[in-house]
Amino acid sequence: MNIVFVLFPNLTQLDFTGPLQVLSRLPDAKVHLAAGSLDPVPTDAVLKLVPTCVFDDCPPADVLCIPGGFGVDGAIRDPALMAFVREQGAQAKYVTSVCTGAFVLGAAGLLQGKRATTHWAYHEGLKKVGAIPVKERVVRDGNILTGGGVTAGVDFAFTLMAEIAGADHARAVQLGLEYDPAPPFDAGSPDKAEPATLDAIKNYYAPRIDAFAEVLDAALEQT
Repeated sequence: MNIVFVLFPNLTQLDFTGPLQVLSRLPDAKVHLAAGSLDPVPTDAVLKLVPTCVFDDCPPADVLCIPGGFGVDGAIRDPALMAFVREQGAQAKYVTSVCTGAFVLGAAGLLQGKRATTHWAYHEGLKKVGAIPVKERVVRDGNILTGGGVTAGVDFAFTLMAEIAGADHARAVQLGLEYDPAPPFDAGSPDKAEPATLDAIKNYYAPRIDAFAEVLDAALEQT
């Protein structure tokens, strides 16, 4: 089974490394990290990722996964990357994303009329790419699976693992990874965060969301 992650500069590393850690434990999984070149790809958190193949040499994906991050702005304006996503997404058994990676799928025309999720701060923007926003941590519509913001990528990966290899295998991997979340604060979603915390994060994201909306509009006009 070929699992293909699409890499681009300034992606959120946990959007990638969370699902990678889980999905690499699928039986007979071969993981490919595809990018425009074999140069190390910088992430948003110091870590640099080394691609295993370029787009032209990547094998057909059984699972196509697109991480998110501020680098999505550049990704949706990269003709080679978008052509790769369209081509692979048209034939992959599972087409998936984490966080704002959903907008790469959307800009590629793969979310038209599909239920999908993304980071909570960007949720309404899914309508621009023809998707139906659903406020859930993991959303499946046919062969398309989307995960919410960042850490939801781990939940998405276990959901997909259970689909492919069965619940027993997924449970065993979950135990092996000791994935038993017990955060020190119950503030991980807008519905749970205190008003002051929510306002602070909304203010932080506001300029970023406005800027991204302009980039997305421009990218969609060119497709």
